[in-house]
Amino acid sequence: MTEKRSSIQVIDRASDLLDAIARYQGGVSLKILAAETTLHSSTAFRILSALIDNGFVMRDHAGNYQLGAKLIRLGSRIQPTIDIREIARPFMEKLRDMTDEAVNLTLREGDEVVYVEKATPNRMMHVQQLVGSRAPLHVTAVGKMMLAIGGDQECRRYAERTNLPAYTRNTINTLPALLAEAVTLRQQQFAWDNEEAEIGVGCMGVVIYDGQQQIVAGLSISAPIERRKAEWVKDLKQAAYDISQQL
Repeated sequence: MTEKRSSIQVIDRASDLLDAIARYQGGVSLKILAAETTLHSSTAFRILSALIDNGFVMRDHAGNYQLGAKLIRLGSRIQPTIDIREIARPFMEKLRDMTDEAVNLTLREGDEVVYVEKATPNRMMHVQQLVGSRAPLHVTAVGKMMLAIGGDQECRRYAERTNLPAYTRNTINTLPALLAEAVTLRQQQFAWDNEEAEIGVGCMGVVIYDGQQQIVAGLSISAPIERRKAEWVKDLKQAAYDISQQL
């Protein structure tokens, strides 16, 4: 009986923290969250860490907490009319037609990205990402972007959890390299995948925000490395901006 009460108490505290985070735009500090929920800072930190690991909360480079993309994904199952896939699809198809390459929509789940929608060109030879497939954050363009925006602490914690396994000779598989990459990505606001997940495939990726400036998804173009063009970055950023405006 004691164990049951303890479990319910943890859920109640987690719910209180989520409600408190939702009241703030642009993130909120641990100190404020602890005060609003009357939790000890160490208790709030432990629960928030578990919520981050499960995708319900994000921590930005300033150390502030925001609601995570997983809540959007779960909410879209309850209200299909705001399904991000439906909103993104027209913009993805326009981007596909402009580049004649595959365009992917991804969501973050824990330490992976999940491909939830795609727009593929009408030709036999193109990069194929199956809806429902997964990839580690550090080997994908959008995954690296999500880590970078999460800040150095987010990168360190991810590296500790995963040990940054290498998938190709180009995979970033050390923490110093990941931290250096994150600095560049925060500055340019987009990421390359330079054959880091698969030899011969070069992607570019950006993130999609909602009205509260929280990351809810990633948008990427996947192409054979020799076909990838730097001028696509502008169009990719514009598509992500347009989807964000719809959200």
